[in-house]
Amino acid sequence: MTTTASGRRSALFAADRRGATIGIVALVTFATFEDLGVNTAMPQIAADLHAGAEYSWPFLAFLAASVVASVFAGRLCDRYGPVPAMLAGPAVFVVGLVVSGTAGAMPALLAGRTLQGFGAGTQVVAVTVLIAAVYPATDRPAAYAALSTACVVPALLGPTASGLVVQHAGWRYVFLGLVPLVLAGIAVLVPALRRLPKHLPDDPVTVRRWLPLAALAAAASVVVLEFGAQHPSPLTVVAGLVALAVLVPSVRRLLPTGTLTARAGLPTAVLSRGLLSGAYFAVAAYVPLTLTAVHGYSPAAAGLPLTVGALGWCAAAAWQGRRREISRRVLLRTGFVLVAAGLAATALAAPEWGPSWLVLATLAVAGAGLGLGASAASVLTLGLSTITDRGFNSAAMQISDLLGQVVLIGAGGVLITALAPAAHPSGGVAALDLVMAAVALLGALATGRRNDSPGGLTRSRRLARWVRPVARARTDALRRSYPAAVVTTPHPPGPGQHAGAGPEASRPVAEA
Repeated sequence: MTTTASGRRSALFAADRRGATIGIVALVTFATFEDLGVNTAMPQIAADLHAGAEYSWPFLAFLAASVVASVFAGRLCDRYGPVPAMLAGPAVFVVGLVVSGTAGAMPALLAGRTLQGFGAGTQVVAVTVLIAAVYPATDRPAAYAALSTACVVPALLGPTASGLVVQHAGWRYVFLGLVPLVLAGIAVLVPALRRLPKHLPDDPVTVRRWLPLAALAAAASVVVLEFGAQHPSPLTVVAGLVALAVLVPSVRRLLPTGTLTARAGLPTAVLSRGLLSGAYFAVAAYVPLTLTAVHGYSPAAAGLPLTVGALGWCAAAAWQGRRREISRRVLLRTGFVLVAAGLAATALAAPEWGPSWLVLATLAVAGAGLGLGASAASVLTLGLSTITDRGFNSAAMQISDLLGQVVLIGAGGVLITALAPAAHPSGGVAALDLVMAAVALLGALATGRRNDSPGGLTRSRRLARWVRPVARARTDALRRSYPAAVVTTPHPPGPGQHAGAGPEASRPVAEA
């Protein structure tokens, strides 16, 4: 058994969870490497396949498939546990890597990217449910710290490594080179999956109607919004408004009830993931534009603040994983406050007279807030979930995260275009930074309401808040009226005793 210096079992590498930790971290790392590698390789891919006009479609295919897969993976995990989805997701991802790596034309590449998106979306949900099954609640912060590291390391090394692969071996190996690595990750994970107990939910799985249709509608809406953000025009603006009209009712079906209105409890925890990532990445997406167009930085230097932000994210996630004694609710609010402060300060670097070096510090602060808040929101969501809805809630987190980025990054593009020309974006970027800081502050206010029930305040608990004071008053009145009837023995009232004043009669009133 693996232990720490103090004798406590290792949160991540105890004998019964070592394989799960290594397998999860490996699969998440390779999937993130591939995602970033495609960004680097896509110019060469489009040139070789003569598909410059369809440059954005491989990204959109991956995005749409991920949304649909998240919903189906959630249902699969709730019914059968994490094992089937944890095996199917990486397997489909590997098939997508092979199809993309051998594609001779854009349709084949789109098919491969769709398979990759379906596999990656399934894997993300399965990993979250697997964490709930393998790690006790006290060790889940450490598990999410490991996942954050698995995402950040590729962010630091992935673009450079992919560029070298494209330059010296060809873009196909960005896909094919990961196939044996992903298969090795699956092989490490299989023994850990075999040791999991059989999935036996205590309660029947909730039947949620129209989820597949809502998932397809949401995926189509996301594609339209993302395409409109990349190709702004009057037509895409109209299409984006229609997509939003379709997206809102679809999202209401895909997320826990009350998420869009920030109801306390589980809905707010799920919403927090979207607000945190959306606000942060909406600002981060336009930092390179600010540094190059306003301050004259080179492309390589303009990307350095993003690396610093990723390091802040990783460091904060690792720190919260070791601080089990701190409430996750406190960490979530702290994360929102740090994100708000960092994004607001980033606005100072937008004007020409602003200190451009400041973004190194501000994105580090905002990244630390994201690392704290996203991990805390994930732990809270699992803690507020039952074994029969972990899959649904994990999928909801993924969808919230994804939609938060798509909507807020797209809104940021519209705001900058409306307020400033592309050659001089200072005014629009500053406004965007302040608006996203305000979004983070709203998140801090929403998470300040304390309530640990899975769905927020239930109707019975809301009623209890009003009934209990009345019940206590009635009980006190009974005790004052019949002091002799307040006895400690549990026997029923005798012939000379008031039938409504005995302890067995009064106790239900007090407990109401």
